Amino acid sequence: MGNMMYVVDIVIVGCLGFILMSCITAPVNAPAAPAPIQAPVFVSGEGGYHTYRIPAIVVSPKGTVLAFCEGRKNSGSDAGDIDLVLKRSFDGGETWTAMQVVYENGANTIGNPCPVVDQTTGTIWLAFTRNNDGVFVTHSTDNGATWTAPVEITSDVKPSDWTWYATGPCHGIQLSSGRLLMPCDHRIQGNPEQFSHVIYSDDHGASWKLGGTPGEKTDECTAVETMDGRVYLNMRSYLGKNRRAIASSADGGITWTPSTLDETLIEPVCQASVLRLTNARDHDKNRLAFSNPASVKREKMTLRLSCDEGQSWTPGKILHNGPAAYSDLATTPDGAILCLYERGLKHPYETITLARVPLAWLEESP
Repeated sequence: MGNMMYVVDIVIVGCLGFILMSCITAPVNAPAAPAPIQAPVFVSGEGGYHTYRIPAIVVSPKGTVLAFCEGRKNSGSDAGDIDLVLKRSFDGGETWTAMQVVYENGANTIGNPCPVVDQTTGTIWLAFTRNNDGVFVTHSTDNGATWTAPVEITSDVKPSDWTWYATGPCHGIQLSSGRLLMPCDHRIQGNPEQFSHVIYSDDHGASWKLGGTPGEKTDECTAVETMDGRVYLNMRSYLGKNRRAIASSADGGITWTPSTLDETLIEPVCQASVLRLTNARDHDKNRLAFSNPASVKREKMTLRLSCDEGQSWTPGKILHNGPAAYSDLATTPDGAILCLYERGLKHPYETITLARVPLAWLEESP
């Protein structure tokens, strides 16, 4: 595993429109930016697990990279004996510690990792589910080296008529108010539809409450706070249009606008990730990043930029042109973009790979 290294597929999707040029900063004759460096972090079949799936990634206030996923013991199935596992990196994702088990519970399904970093306290919170109906949180105060015994919060965040429940799966966010917010999804008894929703904490993780939902036919979602204080929610959609759904909240996730489709963000009905890279207060401009398999099949893991808070997106660059599925995004203290994603040659679930992406590469003109 340590010797496996990938060369990035440098492919431009589509052509750049004039409203997107503010995200493209490199002069036409500038030297090419360094390409992303990619290598597998989890390889299916190694470490005692049949398959690794459902990546989530955060960077601690001290710069430690934490890569979470599900370790599926006996098969690639979403159900069965599944553990939450973790690797950590102290050099921005170049090398990794040995894998550690954050939590396992016998033959139960422990999954849907959703980590969030409290920048005020330094605590890393991790929400997850047991058998896709019980909701738990654990936390670490030592950059992920050790974790507390899980605390069940099901009764606080799940109404009695809800059935399926998933936290994340991707990172949560901390709002400028200090609120910790985690994207989630659920189903309701007697209703065949799926629904995105959020949960939140206003007391640094001591208690968790249920936020709002933007409507039906959505589920796995990802959130970012925009510069005007809204929460932007980007969701997997079941409207049959192969496009991501979006909604926003002006009250920290309690209520939401009706969801609409973003015609730029093509998807095969698959999880995705959005991340704040920079803001104009501290940097030259506002930037958001978005990752997903930009196709009607689970393939073509693509990174895009937005410099207008998600109103429009660049055509993007492809990290892997072959089979790919779930992903999550983080950024290092030195400004590199980290994309932890499912990648393979014959199917997407052969590895969970980390791409370390220079911002200049993502911004350069074709």
